[in-house]
Amino acid sequence: MPHLFSPRHTLILVRATLFLVMLGTFAGLADPEPVRAWTWVPSDDEIRKYRQSWNPFSHGPILLTIPDLQPKGQLYVRPFLFSQIAEKSYGNRFTSVFDAKDGPVHLYSVQHPFLQFGYGLTDHIQLNLALSANTFWVKDTESANKGQGGPWKTNTGLGDTSLVVKYRPIVQDPDTWRPSLTFFSQLGLPTGKWFTGTERPPGGFAPLGRLPATQFGSISLTEGIEARKNLRPFRISGGVFYTYQLPGSEGGETTYVSDVINTRLVFEHILDDKSGFGYNLEFVSLHGVPWRLDGHALNRGQQHGFSILGIEPALQWRFGESNLVGAAGVLFSIAGQNAAASIYPNFSIFWYWSRTGKVLMR
Repeated sequence: MPHLFSPRHTLILVRATLFLVMLGTFAGLADPEPVRAWTWVPSDDEIRKYRQSWNPFSHGPILLTIPDLQPKGQLYVRPFLFSQIAEKSYGNRFTSVFDAKDGPVHLYSVQHPFLQFGYGLTDHIQLNLALSANTFWVKDTESANKGQGGPWKTNTGLGDTSLVVKYRPIVQDPDTWRPSLTFFSQLGLPTGKWFTGTERPPGGFAPLGRLPATQFGSISLTEGIEARKNLRPFRISGGVFYTYQLPGSEGGETTYVSDVINTRLVFEHILDDKSGFGYNLEFVSLHGVPWRLDGHALNRGQQHGFSILGIEPALQWRFGESNLVGAAGVLFSIAGQNAAASIYPNFSIFWYWSRTGKVLMR
């Protein structure tokens, strides 16, 4: 069946949808006051008002970069453990996890550790760096599916590196429905492939982590938009991300893998403001589209596209009166197509530092 949109039309559609729907719906409905001049950055008064509003010091989402930014000069370091257990797979029809079948491989994978750094360059711009190492174990035999054992293949090495710039033109107003709105730009570099020869895990992805997932071992460009609104005792966050994978090379042949769309939607319920204790429900989707923005035909991976939908229940808390906050959860894939049916246990810690000595919640 022919595609309704060419790659060029798809890019225009994605960008227009993200900008108009998120900006128009949220920002336009938010402020009942007369329209004022557009400045492209929140005013000092708007930021001060937001920082004085309800926002307990706590971990926040596990699977989404928090849309609100670090204050200028504030730094965080985040060690993160994310694992994957996949013994079943979805077929070429979109089905629920209850219809998943024994897969062609049994895959066990872990990022150890996933390290992320974030720094508030200004009150409107944040820089992020993400590093990881990856290990996977896989059985690729019929006997494994029948429970009769089989040979293992394993690989360990550096993972991909992500460089991120986040820009927040709108900060949420605690007195109206206006949320924070942040633009997200990421460059993914296959440093593991370059420096340690790390192999691509089966399926082409490291365990689905907090950053938007990209094809492992590829140079990638990601653009996205994020939003967050605090409604005591709840916080609601979301994001949509589109990733273009640059052509690669394998055995002297140029390789073309699908572009990827990620979505995230997170509901947090803070039960204790002082301890930062609460629970999250985090909804995730990952879609490999059967095209590329450069128009090249796919010749690697799932060439007819794939999808994974998942939900993660998680707990978050603060370690006493320290600048450490943590969270733990398990992401369950609940439906999919042409992909592994997996569960993803994970654990995360944030440590914050500020040159003033007083850490401000994002």
